[in-house]
Amino acid sequence: MSSSSWVPDVDGGGTLVDYTERLRRLTINDHRLGEDAGEADELDRRTLALIRIAALVAVGGAQPSFGAEADAAVSAGATPGEIVDVLAGVVPVIGLPLVVAAAPKLALALGCDVGLAPDDTF
Repeated sequence: MSSSSWVPDVDGGGTLVDYTERLRRLTINDHRLGEDAGEADELDRRTLALIRIAALVAVGGAQPSFGAEADAAVSAGATPGEIVDVLAGVVPVIGLPLVVAAAPKLALALGCDVGLAPDDTF
């Protein structure tokens, strides 16, 4: 993988730019980024799907989004254990409450019955 990305131009063409130029364009919300703003050129599909799961945990994503990203991660070669490791990995950054809130959504996305009734408490 290189450190350059293809970024569309106003005329529909494109330009090969390095990561610093792409970062500059993201910083200023450059309209030339268009729909490609969410594409990652340097990351493989598996890593990108795991990062997106971490982002969903951080923002309190909806159940369908967890399902879509868990499916994408597994399709790209991630194991369920690696997906659950994402939860553990983000605790120091976002805190345990967000991870606990996301855990049942991720369990459902992975088809895992964690054995709790909705009113279970500890």
